[in-house]
Amino acid sequence: MTAYTLYLQKDDFMYQVLYRKWRPACFADVSGQPQVTQTLKNEIKNGRIHHAYLFTGSRGTGKTTCAKILAKAVNCLDPKDGEPCGHCQNCIDFADGNMLDVIEMDAASNRRIDDIRALIDEVSFSPAKGKYRVYIVDEVHMLTNEAFNALLKTLEEPPAHVIFILATTEVHKLLPTILSRCQRFDFHRIAPEDIADRLEYIASQENITITREAALLTAVIADGAMRDSLSIMDRCIGINSAIDADVVRQAAGLAQTDYLFTISAACINKNVRRAIDIIDKLHSESKDMAKLCAEIINHFRNFMLIKTVKNPRNMLIMNDSEFEEAQTQCDYVSLADIIYFMDVLQRSAERMGKSSSDRTELETALVKLSSPELDGSPEALIARIVKLEKQAKLGGLTNTENLPPLNEDKLTENKKAEQPVAPPTTAEPAPSTEPAEQTQNQPQQSQTKQPQQPTARRAVNQEELYANARPFPEWAEIVENMKNYSMTIGTAFSNSAAFVSGDFLLIDVNNDMAFNLLRHDPNQKERIRTAVQEMTGKRYKLGPYKPPVQEIKKDDPLKKFAEDLTNKGIEFTEE
Repeated sequence: MTAYTLYLQKDDFMYQVLYRKWRPACFADVSGQPQVTQTLKNEIKNGRIHHAYLFTGSRGTGKTTCAKILAKAVNCLDPKDGEPCGHCQNCIDFADGNMLDVIEMDAASNRRIDDIRALIDEVSFSPAKGKYRVYIVDEVHMLTNEAFNALLKTLEEPPAHVIFILATTEVHKLLPTILSRCQRFDFHRIAPEDIADRLEYIASQENITITREAALLTAVIADGAMRDSLSIMDRCIGINSAIDADVVRQAAGLAQTDYLFTISAACINKNVRRAIDIIDKLHSESKDMAKLCAEIINHFRNFMLIKTVKNPRNMLIMNDSEFEEAQTQCDYVSLADIIYFMDVLQRSAERMGKSSSDRTELETALVKLSSPELDGSPEALIARIVKLEKQAKLGGLTNTENLPPLNEDKLTENKKAEQPVAPPTTAEPAPSTEPAEQTQNQPQQSQTKQPQQPTARRAVNQEELYANARPFPEWAEIVENMKNYSMTIGTAFSNSAAFVSGDFLLIDVNNDMAFNLLRHDPNQKERIRTAVQEMTGKRYKLGPYKPPVQEIKKDDPLKKFAEDLTNKGIEFTEE
């Protein structure tokens, strides 16, 4: 009987994951590392190849990929502008894994001095097919000190046909004597935009769809690692071939942004019951509490950037409605509160894994955020002191207490329709054209609805208003402070002056932009009023300063002539 052996190709029964299938084959395909790829191409093109290279950087940024491309390029029979041609026999053998002159070694598994001695013994052999024998040593920081010392001499003066490429994620663990013998290249975290572009290209080649928002979210979750991004994309394909942001969150085990905004609103409103209810719901859905804590910290980090950065939109990965909601919630909380929230959550995250329950740690943190008096840490005391100072300046109320209650139950898609973008302001009459507000001492009007007579309310006495106006010396400092959050306001009111008259702050400015802000933009007007209140502790009505024009009396010659005749006893009559 004849025996038959069936040989199957690995690709016939095993799915090849995306990060292996789409590993770049040339420097041009490497994303986000131009400082590395361009230098290596120039060195190959000019024949200035070094004997030892050191590639450092975080995981998934292309260190091993560039090492393999470099090994293929130096042995390519027909390189093109520093790139391997991909068609010669050496390039084909390298792609098939049959290139004997390229040796990959994992220092995590071969870290002893005996392993390095075996490598040194092989160095003296000439290349089989290529021009160089290339040794790629991955995770080189795992070598023992004895192994490093054994490698030093060979690394400094290897044979002319040998190239060492060392790769590590922890360069600080390498001996200085190793660093000084290598040409070092630092790999940066890949920008989210570069990762998103690569994901969209791969998706088009794999006949799947991915939205730009989903691609950017994947890049943020991967923290600048292309390999991790492709792994997340692999999991997303298993859920749905049409990948959107919700699919990415489901694949990565993240909470929906609606829950994050609800938790932050509950913390701002000091609604501990609502915050605990959300944690209970997410825990029942098997959400990882440590990961959820990290998400909440990052959520408040977005708030911190909105509060501190001039143009934060490009730094935040969120859609327009989410950014608008974040801006709205930021109006209800101070920067000191945001920093305090992040500190409490960070301490909770550090204790997770060590305590009996990660869920209990997160719930305790949210209780502290909703009830700061329960937290005796220095950060909590500082946050409470800042709030008291703010209240003292504003006469007992903080800026957020002047705002309407923050809604905690809106869905992301309904935020814009249900919640105002900016705090509402109370309309105030301009002193030069509108009647004054009714004082508390005046009797209240009857509840019976009757047409209101314009003469029932006392008009502002403009002459008295401007006559009693006195200079407001703090105005210049207030204008400078306003420039920190709105350069438009600061520019419009530069070189202006202000006067105080009773409850009115009258602003003297000679440009149309400032008058338009005072008359037609209630949001900016409210900002000016709040800035004045923070400085003085008093809330003024705003208006333009328009002093009355004094009339010039002209003498009537005929009247003067008649008076002179009368004084002389002569009767004068006008006909």
